[in-house]
Amino acid sequence: MRWEDARRSDNIEDRRGDDYADAGGGGGPMMGGAGHLGLGTMVVLGVIAYALGIDPRILIGGAEMLNNFRGGGQTVEQQAPRQQSTRQTGAPSDQIGQFVAAVVGMNEDVWSDVLPKQKNIKFTPATLVMFSGATRSACGAAQSAMGPFYCPIDQKIYLDTSFFRDMKQKFGGGGDFAYAYVISHEMGHHIENLLGILPKVQRAQQQAGSRAEANGLSVRVELMADCLAGVWAASANSKWRNIDPDDIQKAVATAQAIGDDRLQKSSRGYVVPDSFTHGSSAQRVQWLQRGMQSGQVDSCNTFSR
Repeated sequence: MRWEDARRSDNIEDRRGDDYADAGGGGGPMMGGAGHLGLGTMVVLGVIAYALGIDPRILIGGAEMLNNFRGGGQTVEQQAPRQQSTRQTGAPSDQIGQFVAAVVGMNEDVWSDVLPKQKNIKFTPATLVMFSGATRSACGAAQSAMGPFYCPIDQKIYLDTSFFRDMKQKFGGGGDFAYAYVISHEMGHHIENLLGILPKVQRAQQQAGSRAEANGLSVRVELMADCLAGVWAASANSKWRNIDPDDIQKAVATAQAIGDDRLQKSSRGYVVPDSFTHGSSAQRVQWLQRGMQSGQVDSCNTFSR
């Protein structure tokens, strides 16, 4: 994917290198058991979700699945981060910061055009927070073990870019467009929020008759975000002709690698479909490709299928 000439977004908050406390004093990511977040994180998310009427699984954007992706491990609780020493805003000067700012800029340019035209809704930018190890969010403590996530309370995307390294090393899902797909998936959750879908899903989950039914709604939210990432890719390529077939293959490989069935098989040795929160590999590829082929937001209505 060619991104070097893209406009850099100023809606970047760079918290990398800030000083944070952790229980072990090492400053590295605190991992929970495979597929589970630490109890402290879950309590914080649960309290916030109860107070604001938002389902915790939506707040963290599938943190449990991404914890599985990173491999899990012994549960270690992390204390709340210390106050940030510095918060730089605007496009960072290093290469990875420039890349992230370019992808966010391309998302902003596409959605500022697509959302009003297709849905008659004004696009309001989301800030992307780059951090290392841990940071604060309005949805509670953010840890690298959680993977990238969108917090609808502060309308910010949280990203520890070491996730990109893990994508490449653990599942062979690397490449600029694959990384852009991850960011655009989280931007897709922001679009869902602007469309009013996230609060509707939360209400439906509260009325769900079983955990499996509630999980099914989460899957629909995540697959829609995959599709919206595809809509962004289609529009971006139409504008700038910056995506080639090899890029698409890498993004598809990434979607396959982070399917619930693939992750569960890798971590547990077996698959439990009723526990899926993001969708199978085949579903994730299907909806990503649907968005790329149609370029239409309405094609991403996972709730009508």
